[in-house]
Amino acid sequence: MLSPSESNDRAAALIDLARKAGADAADAIYVGQASTEVQVRLGLLEDVGRSEGESIGLRVFSGSRSASVSSSDLSPDALAQLAERGLAMAREAPEDPYAGLAPAELLFQGDPVDVEADDGGDPMPAELKLRALTAEDAARSVEGVTNSEGAGASASRSVIALATSHGFARAYTASGYGCSASVIAGSGGGMQRDYAYHSARHEIDLDDPAEIGRRAGDRAVRRLDPVKLASGQMPILFDPRVGASLLGHLIGAITGSSIARRTSFLLDALDTQVFAPGVTIRDDPHRRRGLRSKAFDGEGLPTAPTTIIDKGVLTGWLMESASARQLGLKPTGHASRGVGGAPGVSPTNLYMEPGDLSPEALMSDVVQGVYVTELIGQGVNGVTGDYSRGASGFLIVNGEIGPAVAEITIAGNLKDMFQSLTPANDLRFRRATDVPTLRVDGMMVAGA
Repeated sequence: MLSPSESNDRAAALIDLARKAGADAADAIYVGQASTEVQVRLGLLEDVGRSEGESIGLRVFSGSRSASVSSSDLSPDALAQLAERGLAMAREAPEDPYAGLAPAELLFQGDPVDVEADDGGDPMPAELKLRALTAEDAARSVEGVTNSEGAGASASRSVIALATSHGFARAYTASGYGCSASVIAGSGGGMQRDYAYHSARHEIDLDDPAEIGRRAGDRAVRRLDPVKLASGQMPILFDPRVGASLLGHLIGAITGSSIARRTSFLLDALDTQVFAPGVTIRDDPHRRRGLRSKAFDGEGLPTAPTTIIDKGVLTGWLMESASARQLGLKPTGHASRGVGGAPGVSPTNLYMEPGDLSPEALMSDVVQGVYVTELIGQGVNGVTGDYSRGASGFLIVNGEIGPAVAEITIAGNLKDMFQSLTPANDLRFRRATDVPTLRVDGMMVAGA
């Protein structure tokens, strides 16, 4: 894996090769990764692996035609062939009047924000093994846990460099750590499974592995002996670890490509009340040690904190340069990409601001509802907003969490769900997308 300065040089060299071959413009991205992962099960080491790899991607333009190519061979001869092959492909590609590099005048300049993405650590496999064993031991020690699907611990480092033919060249490094456990409670046909995990940029921020294991064990045991639930319309409360998926559906509906193609259920919603007035959603690429923090996006544009939903009102679309040109707008610094293909769009550290009520207060007036802890399937229509997913969790009876429920379906339309959504006050920054406990009224529930 190359150093940041070396990766910058390699990407810039590939750009030079593309220009010498006849490309009108080009950009290149280098990605180097190294990771170690340990898996254990039932107290025994099950697998340990170390992977190291690097690859480079090139996007070349010939007029309004473009093509992308990539290689894991970074030798001079391989890069020269890559540039020539990319240009040959671009010349045969269809014309696209919106394709092109990001506007030069908008490119990132100056010193980057220090987001503390890399702690410089590289723990030995023995340390990771101990972490995984500790997590699994804690999970298996919970009364009612009868088996284990295993536990794991990982550590990784990455180097990313981006260069363009109109003068941008930057690189950054990032570290990552993870720990997880998954166990089974009960026996026979009544067995239930659940899990817990945590990820962090800095090793010091990772949850104690015993705490992760206990969460996994407690969750599995709580799911035992699910009760039947009659179908009907009722309030749904989403646990934070699954409620974040609702923000994913929002983002999918407000990307520039969805709007340009007119394939979004929020097509005409700009500057209108999409959520209740008590809902504000922000994207923060500069959060220190955030899982997706970065100073510039996948096209070299500066990132900046963004308010996507301001007191319920949708403030704008998330756009890379191509969709921005198609819509007659400016890109927003949300371009994301790998080594293959044109840039897409992605938020960074996305979150919904907390509300005023505790989760207990939020459910205090619920006569019958469901607290959802797991969602199953992909039954969401991004064009109409229709929402239908399998779920499991716990019955809410007279304002309190009751017995487990499983194999139910919850359904509604995202437009209505957003309007009736109320956030609790228990927001914690733990993932790339974070929400507090969420309450959505009026959803249909189909019982088992």
